Amino acid sequence: MQSVLESLNSALHQAFTDNENVYILGEDILDPYGGAFKVTRGLSTNFPDRVLTTPISEAGFVGVAAGMALRGLRPVVEIMFGDFITLIADQLINHIAKFRWMYNNQVCLPMVIRTPMGGRRGYGPTHSQTLEKFLLGVPGLQVVAPAALCFADGSGSPGNLLYQSIIKNNDPLIFIENKLQYLLPVQSQAELKDFTLLSQTGTTGLKLPIYSLSIKGAPPASLTIAAYGYMAELVKQAAIRLAYEHEIFINLVIPTQLAPFEVGPIISSANQTGCLMVVEEGNLSLGWGAEIVAQVVEALGTQPLKIKRLASKDLPVPASSSLEAQVLPDVDQIIESAILLNQ
Repeated sequence: MQSVLESLNSALHQAFTDNENVYILGEDILDPYGGAFKVTRGLSTNFPDRVLTTPISEAGFVGVAAGMALRGLRPVVEIMFGDFITLIADQLINHIAKFRWMYNNQVCLPMVIRTPMGGRRGYGPTHSQTLEKFLLGVPGLQVVAPAALCFADGSGSPGNLLYQSIIKNNDPLIFIENKLQYLLPVQSQAELKDFTLLSQTGTTGLKLPIYSLSIKGAPPASLTIAAYGYMAELVKQAAIRLAYEHEIFINLVIPTQLAPFEVGPIISSANQTGCLMVVEEGNLSLGWGAEIVAQVVEALGTQPLKIKRLASKDLPVPASSSLEAQVLPDVDQIIESAILLNQ
């Protein structure tokens, strides 16, 4: 069973092997270091001419990657910490996302920007944020956040999604990798001990999977929880305790494509349960969860629906682990919120 990290690393090696137009740019990505989180390990050894280590100048090398994509290459960019996407905002929002429209569909930019997000590592306020929500409303940008799940044939895994994004996608894409997700095992239905895995493929963009999990053998769910990335893992932990300690059974909906977003599976589940909780690691205000709730409420109209948003407090992420735990949502908070919502 591969870890998420191993899955991503294997996908990069496969993409480099299959397409000579794939390059990667970033800081400290050469061997033996292999990147801050080791996702690029081995690439510079096997493909030395296509692994380009860069100065600490995110706006500069993202601009270079944009030019490479315009000329027909397929660049992958590693932003060492997701907090630094603010440094590429101009290149990304005002140029990369708009060139296809500005040039009347005569150009495309097949480029992937990978970056780790999230806290719980004690890295402090400027290295622990979850900022992808700032990019979810930008026309022309796809945003993908893999889950530590896959189908029996391996499709839908983090590595498979990254490979598709690099090789098959012809538009700019942001690939979000949560730091604590790297060491999680990628599990298929056969490897999920406590859960039944249902799934469907999204109808937008790369048609990436939207997973649906429920406790094996449980009665019909009375609560829908929507979460992505590492937060889906915490919800899985909470779901087991909710089932066995409180007899509250949930349907967990896990999208892997955050933008453009397919809300249909969440609407369908919420329509059945009458309760919806959205869980994310980003700040509560104006976040992903707020948009999901808005779309679900619009779709269901006057139908009664209990709703809860759970996210990080609207505060910087502290470096102290005890303070960090007070800011970021955890399993106990998910359980407490689910109990209150289910009353």
